[in-house]
Amino acid sequence: MPSRSKRENSVRIIGGEYRSRILHFPDAPGLRPTPDRVRETVFNWLGQRLHGLVCLDAFAGSGALGFEAASRGAERVVMLERDGKARDALRQNASLLQAGKVDILQMDALAYLSRPGELFDVIFLDPPFGMDLLTPAIQHAATRLRPGGKIYAESPAPLRDVGFSILRQGRAGLSHFCLLEPV
Repeated sequence: MPSRSKRENSVRIIGGEYRSRILHFPDAPGLRPTPDRVRETVFNWLGQRLHGLVCLDAFAGSGALGFEAASRGAERVVMLERDGKARDALRQNASLLQAGKVDILQMDALAYLSRPGELFDVIFLDPPFGMDLLTPAIQHAATRLRPGGKIYAESPAPLRDVGFSILRQGRAGLSHFCLLEPV
């Protein structure tokens, strides 16, 4: 697959404190930022302001979802990224934005979610397509939600029979996305 141009390796924050700031990220297998239109929809579903909420961006990649949550006032955002280059770019972008409420950890999302630990109000799950990570990630994420918490998930096909209520769903290009809550 040919390398993407520098311009394509950037994403724009669409709302909140960091609105219109451009973030850059490296080429990495499976890394595909959530498009502007989808992020706009998701944050309309969640509410434009996330003040007081604690969020997890479990497969951070470009950081589009996590930085967008921080921009919209989340109290704390934890980003998980396995790839070292992508993690370094996330840290550079957090520094550029002076995003002190963002913590970036280099680790496997499934390993993190499967162990006991911090609970979250919103968990973003957008794993690389084709790796069959979403279903186990949803199951593990259920144990890390605060009461009333929600899971945002992106997948190459509509989700069915995941044991959660699908509150909202949509499609953009090859991505299907939805907002879930425990039954």
